Amino acid sequence: MKKILVIGDLIADYYLWGKSERLSPEAPVPVLEVKKESKNLGGAANVANNLISLKAKVFLCGVVGDDLEGKHFISALKTREIDTSGVLIDKTRCTTLKTRIIAQNQQIARVDKEIKDPLNADLRKKLLDFFTEKIQEIDGVILSDYNKGVLDFELTQKMITLANQHHKLILCDPKGKDYSKYSHASLITPNRTELEQALHLKLDSHANLSKALQILKETYQIAMPLVTLSEQGIAFLEKGELVNCPTIAKEVYDVTGAGDTVIASLTLSLLESMSLKDACEFANAAAAVVVGKMGSALASLEEIALILNQTHPKILPLEKLLETLDQQKIVFTNGCFDLLHKGHASYLQKAKALGDILIVGLNSDASVKRLKGDKRPIVSEKDRAFLLASLSCVDYVVVFEEDTPIKLIQALKPDILVKGADYLNKEVIGSEFAKETHLMEFEEGYSTSAIIEKIKRTHND
Repeated sequence: MKKILVIGDLIADYYLWGKSERLSPEAPVPVLEVKKESKNLGGAANVANNLISLKAKVFLCGVVGDDLEGKHFISALKTREIDTSGVLIDKTRCTTLKTRIIAQNQQIARVDKEIKDPLNADLRKKLLDFFTEKIQEIDGVILSDYNKGVLDFELTQKMITLANQHHKLILCDPKGKDYSKYSHASLITPNRTELEQALHLKLDSHANLSKALQILKETYQIAMPLVTLSEQGIAFLEKGELVNCPTIAKEVYDVTGAGDTVIASLTLSLLESMSLKDACEFANAAAAVVVGKMGSALASLEEIALILNQTHPKILPLEKLLETLDQQKIVFTNGCFDLLHKGHASYLQKAKALGDILIVGLNSDASVKRLKGDKRPIVSEKDRAFLLASLSCVDYVVVFEEDTPIKLIQALKPDILVKGADYLNKEVIGSEFAKETHLMEFEEGYSTSAIIEKIKRTHND
């Protein structure tokens, strides 16, 4: 589990949901008949909440007011198992509160209660002390700047310098027009409008997009410059060339918090050693999930997997799979299935013959990397899942993030759990949740490791 330190402006998001069918007699404004109220974590706390949803360990650093909203806010953070030891009380300000008024699932107004003054010297020192204390313990840092007074120029630069000294990935969600504040960060995530205003450059062409990203890289020393382009996806530089990672088409209900989802997803993806292109694809998929919901929504790994793998109807997250199954005799097996070969196909055909439905649990890329080493998998989980789903003997594929499929097996309770004969006299994980465990011989002469070694020998020759 990756450990992420999130520093920035903490915002309480309050929603009034209802319907509006008339105008006020007092002024030409709609009257909302409130049906529901809800509170969400916003700002840097929404980034932290997204990371929790993506199975990270999160330390949050920021300030709230000495008020009822602040107490409720800290309680909500603890409920989500976000570490609050870096959340400080500022007696001179209120907790930042954004109240959104929603009628018929459309936002019709927003009311902000906030104090944007810079923090006093004592609070700035405490935040920096907390950052310094945690920097060796964590894997990466996110600075979530909403221009509410927490991340001033000096504090931001000190944190970036410390992160670089300890060789930690540090990503910034910027605000304002002076990007020297974020100089030497690993990556920043401005949207089109923010970058246009900061650089005084209209991003209306391929050439200008490339020029803007070059400025971020050369003038501000941003290691991985990129810009989010709303429905056009994410653009970034790769070996000096502009690359566009298109968004995933989905009906948009609310873009609130989508930027928080993007930076959280990018951070975790890069910490899992994904390429920037793959990280952007993952972030686009996560954003596609949240914009399809109302409010500051979250994206689970299962929902993201469904978006990424939507090219094949057999690839489903566990929740959808459970809804699909009926009273058939279920056979379950699992594996990495890296470099799918004849031995795999033969094994799966024999497994399917044991029942009505064959479900294959597939280790995610991160899971394979932990089990097999940094050079694996050879083939991405998206492609491995597609290849498995394309086999006629496979009915469903479900990707899992853990090292073992124990949670899948416990939820599915298969009639038959199939493993290789090499598990003879060994514990078969999950066997207590299956009616029967069947050990099956592999076809001799076929293995992924052997294929990799043959490729190496051929290349060396």
